[in-house]
Amino acid sequence: MSEAWIIDACRTPRGIGKKGKGALSHIHPQRLASTVLKAIAERNSINTAEIDDVIWATSMQRGLQGGDLGRMAALDAGYDVKASGITMDRFCGSGISSVNFAAASLMSGMEDCVIAGGTEMMSRFGDPENGTASYTMDNGNMHLRALHPQTHQGICADAIASLEGISRSDLDALALESQKRADNAIKKGYFDRALVPVYNDDGSLALDHEEFPRPQTTLEGLAELKPSFAPMMDYAFDETGATFRSLVLQKYPDLDIVNVHHAGNSSGVVDGAAALLLSSPSYAKKQGWKPRAKIIAMANMGDCPTLMLNAPVPAAKKVLAKAGLKLEDIDLFEINEAFAVVAEKFIRDLNLDRDKVNVNGGAMALGHPIGATGSILIGTMVDELERRGLKRGLVTMCAGGGQAPAIIVERVE
Repeated sequence: MSEAWIIDACRTPRGIGKKGKGALSHIHPQRLASTVLKAIAERNSINTAEIDDVIWATSMQRGLQGGDLGRMAALDAGYDVKASGITMDRFCGSGISSVNFAAASLMSGMEDCVIAGGTEMMSRFGDPENGTASYTMDNGNMHLRALHPQTHQGICADAIASLEGISRSDLDALALESQKRADNAIKKGYFDRALVPVYNDDGSLALDHEEFPRPQTTLEGLAELKPSFAPMMDYAFDETGATFRSLVLQKYPDLDIVNVHHAGNSSGVVDGAAALLLSSPSYAKKQGWKPRAKIIAMANMGDCPTLMLNAPVPAAKKVLAKAGLKLEDIDLFEINEAFAVVAEKFIRDLNLDRDKVNVNGGAMALGHPIGATGSILIGTMVDELERRGLKRGLVTMCAGGGQAPAIIVERVE
């Protein structure tokens, strides 16, 4: 079996995901994706006619993000028409899965040069032309609802915190630490190698820095924020009278859900895109490319769809077993901060050293552009392994439907 090498990774800054307010919100999703595709091609002098595939991730594949964003963005970036493209969806886990799929095609020997990545324009969510995303509570499939009631992910986060006895104060402390670490990374330029500025079609600069972080955050300020998901708990969303709370109680009838998540300890709504160049060793050597990292193992894991967010721990255990490694063999961890409880439970369940987890902050500080986040995290991991002179990193994240993809990368010296 061949190896899959990571040659390079780049990403856009993350813009606030509110239409008319975020610096990227007016840009077409294909243009945002083509920004990183063009950059990674130029940075590595890629002959785009030899790209076997562009494997792209986008969770909301409707409206402007529909119609195979990977292929359209590659064309928009000026790639040769021979470079095909596909777009896939594993909800929040999509950006890891696009890289994993690319790596699998290289390891199998079927392909030699693949670009993987993702885009999500969250400022487009709610646009009439995009329709609605109803994979959980109100998609009309009552048979599935009876088997696996799936509620709003924010309420899932509150339900998990209630089941685990994790306090709001502990979650707020983690959120504050995320802001501090992100601020430190930004000030010290830890993200600079990966960042690609985004320009408007007239050539003017749209965004060249992270727009979402709030370094002025304090514990006192977090404590004043009202829980975000309490108002919707008992909202009847269809003619059956079902509520978000009732869906959880179908599986956990005795659970008293305490609302502990709010805007400060949940992931930020942002726009962004990321791309990674992956290659077989033989093709890389022909191009004169030096690998930055190689992919050691990949895994996917499912867990309870009703709680939705608990698969990262079993996914991490599964990918470690596939690699023949133990937790102590991993130098750094990236667990997406979809909600504070996801990262907090991950750290507690695996008994991890907090100084090895999300060392440059996470989505609570930087935002979570759903289809792009996994690819961003993998690139961030490679950058940080290099900066610290460390060897291995593990990246995982929760995803809709109660899933988690995972990947282990190893720095190549």
